[in-house]
Amino acid sequence: MSKTASKILLANIKDYVGQTVTIDGWIYNLRSSGKINFWQIRDGSGFIQAVLSATDLSEAKWALSQQATQETSVKLSGVVNKHPKKEEYEIVVKDFDFYQISEEWPIGNKDHGIEFLMDNRHLWLRAKRQWAIQRLRNTLILATYNYFNLNNFTKIDSPILTPTAGENTTELFKVKYFDEEAYLSQTGQLYLEAALPAFARVYDFGPTFRAEKSKTRRHLTEFWMMDAEMAFCDLDGNLKIQEELIKFMTMEVLKHNQDELRILERDTSILEQIIKKPFYRLTHAQAVEALQKLGSDIKADEDLGGDDETLLTKQYDAPIFITNYPAKIKAFYMKRNADNQDLAECADLLAPEGYGEIIGGSQREEDYDTLKRRIIDYGLKPENYDWYLDLRKYGSVPHGGFGFGLERIVTWLCGLEHVRESIPFPRTIYRLKP
Repeated sequence: MSKTASKILLANIKDYVGQTVTIDGWIYNLRSSGKINFWQIRDGSGFIQAVLSATDLSEAKWALSQQATQETSVKLSGVVNKHPKKEEYEIVVKDFDFYQISEEWPIGNKDHGIEFLMDNRHLWLRAKRQWAIQRLRNTLILATYNYFNLNNFTKIDSPILTPTAGENTTELFKVKYFDEEAYLSQTGQLYLEAALPAFARVYDFGPTFRAEKSKTRRHLTEFWMMDAEMAFCDLDGNLKIQEELIKFMTMEVLKHNQDELRILERDTSILEQIIKKPFYRLTHAQAVEALQKLGSDIKADEDLGGDDETLLTKQYDAPIFITNYPAKIKAFYMKRNADNQDLAECADLLAPEGYGEIIGGSQREEDYDTLKRRIIDYGLKPENYDWYLDLRKYGSVPHGGFGFGLERIVTWLCGLEHVRESIPFPRTIYRLKP
């Protein structure tokens, strides 16, 4: 193996055209044509074709190259060439060594059922499409942090183990906590509200858990959620921040993930439109009326179901805010509309193209007596929320917040059919491993 060649990542390959380089990676596909072998190499940062010729290699190395199998790990050196017309590169191999010759790869180059692929998720992650999805997910995570950092938010880490439900105890996982019962967190919102008087703008970002036995293409039992809370903020200001955030995240994907979007065959013109257009706004009543005209049997006091969201969002080319839901179908902490106490001062953001809800948000009830009454009205015990009620005693202010589900945004921006591909190791009611 050459000792003078520069060891590089494939992400930087364009800077080394005509030079001899060394690459570590895996052979994710291979074929031969007479005295030439073609290895498709993946190093985690990118992809390249390696060309091995019997005339360029020693007799011993050429014989060794015949032992290569799919997913064999390899170190190779050679000269980088660029395609004359395309932004594509190859490396003409002068020398190589194997780290390990892989056993027969179980995920062959053929169609496999989704259950087989999910059973082998620990291996399926190496597929080019899965690589692209997780790279895009990484961009969205970084974009989230960057947006909030640029807009004077402070990250507050909320607990995963909580003594009370954030919204509904029937959808939570109970765990034994020494001599007490606890729940796996379904939201960090209540704890973020405690941080508002100290920091004014806060957010968290981490795993959350829902025990509802949902089988839809939009639901996971463990997923990553970002919650944000803003002091001295009304609903219009809340929605403005949400729209800015989603546009910022989409711009970052378009800036950094063009290769991944090509692998996913995603229509980027749709994403480019999202940045340019203002998001639509409908009240819940307007959405119900529109859905009924489209054939839905939804009633005026009902929440939008998954089918309703799909039906409605297929009519739009940009995300839609649905505001002023009936208060009785929303959480106890949501403030009521000043003009109609039967409505919550809230909004859900629905992604277009049939993808549905990606964000839920609202104004929070800031009055102590009103909030305590709501807790009782919802059949909850005020003593379980004593610390949360405390926040309304000491300098309470108008405030609001929202939360997004990372996997739903990944699913939408990647153009996936099901949320299970948007997270490295999905947890559903039927799947706990690998």
